Amino acid sequence: MPHSDSPTRITVISASMGAGHDGAATELTRHLTAAGFLVDRHDFLDLLPARIGKLLSGAYLRLLTWAPAGYQRIYAATEHERRPNPAVRALLRGAERRTLATVTPDTRAVVSTYPGASQVLGALRLRGRLAIPALTYLTDFSVHSLWVAPGIDVHLAAHAIPAAQAHEQGAAGVTVTGPMTDPRFTPADEDERRAARTRFGLPPDAPLALLVAGSWGVGPVREAAAEILGSGVALPVVVCGRNHALAERLRADGIAHVHGWVDDMPGLMHACDVLVQNAGGLTSLEALAGGLPVVSYRCIPGHGRTNAAALDEAGLAPWIREPDQLAPTLTELLHGPRGRAQREAGLALFAAAPGPVPAVTTMARGPLSATALPSQRRPVAARPAVVSDVSGPPTRVPADRLAGVPSDAPRSVPVEALRLPVAARFAARSRQARRRTVLMVAAVAATLSLGAPLAYAYGGSPGHHFGALTHYLEDDDR
Repeated sequence: MPHSDSPTRITVISASMGAGHDGAATELTRHLTAAGFLVDRHDFLDLLPARIGKLLSGAYLRLLTWAPAGYQRIYAATEHERRPNPAVRALLRGAERRTLATVTPDTRAVVSTYPGASQVLGALRLRGRLAIPALTYLTDFSVHSLWVAPGIDVHLAAHAIPAAQAHEQGAAGVTVTGPMTDPRFTPADEDERRAARTRFGLPPDAPLALLVAGSWGVGPVREAAAEILGSGVALPVVVCGRNHALAERLRADGIAHVHGWVDDMPGLMHACDVLVQNAGGLTSLEALAGGLPVVSYRCIPGHGRTNAAALDEAGLAPWIREPDQLAPTLTELLHGPRGRAQREAGLALFAAAPGPVPAVTTMARGPLSATALPSQRRPVAARPAVVSDVSGPPTRVPADRLAGVPSDAPRSVPVEALRLPVAARFAARSRQARRRTVLMVAAVAATLSLGAPLAYAYGGSPGHHFGALTHYLEDDDR
């Protein structure tokens, strides 16, 4: 436990891409604070250059909404890439200065719950600019290549399946810690169930299927709601998040129980009998902690489908791939032994491990280490990545990869620039800043796997279309 007179500080970096990354960061912050640490929270989207973060978030949402098939192609094409493409690297490098500024001198560890932040922290660590441990908490049940960042000391996973996927992609210090959710997500007894149904105006006795689609309300939610209702097995209770237009359409479709953003999700889960989800994120873990059986159906592309496959493989949530399997699967989960088995498996997941806080604590209390020089890095495939037992400390970066902290070389300034009048230099820099902003947004929209590489998705090559652009960005950032 940190000394009360000088508490240890930890930085947590998330991203407001939906609510899953932020939800994990919120719980991590709450648990670390309760353990006596000082915690600084930051949104990675605010650390990106030229206010691109919000544009990127909007582009991602529009891609999921308008071109889901394209996003699926993007995700599949980039799922196992060894490193981000040049445009993404250029963008992330632009966030390094602000990211480093979030780490105060008394900070002893920094934790990322978002892959872009992990890439930046890993790069800073490798170049010796970050001298404290950097950890990634994997918020997904499946692991895209962007989650695995060279330079990160420890990758924390909720289950052995994402841990194995991270290991296969060369992640360092993979540790199975178990999941972490708000403690309000607990199983409900019959009295709590009846009280919750009364609060939400739900029928007292009908089987209820809670249908969720994340904070953005994306995916074929209307189709799923209509099919649940048409199955006759359960009544759908739909949570649309902040998608008010979706809520109105569902009501017009005749769905009786439709909610927007719900502050009391533990209570709504207490009122329902099964969770139907399409993304496999934090809400699935919350339902498992609350003793609800979970099923994946009409999943969104990319991480929605890979998370569904991983949850199915883990025996935590069946993935319904065809509509004709919806009714029999819901029947088994609501009334058969399969439902009891799913509830027991979900609760066992939380009982088996303490969550990521002990691993973070171990790293924050440990001795500070220097970091590997780029020239001393091993190839990704050869880098050790051990899946450790949760009872032991997380695996550290091997000693043979450690070296002294290098100093940054000073930047040179062209002599011609010094001869320009002040006003001309200011105008030139303004034009350059505007041009860089436009190019950066275009590069991200075209190539970032979590943003919108539509050219890639529909047959083009990001390297072909944007190679000159990204080369310009990289040269200009040096």
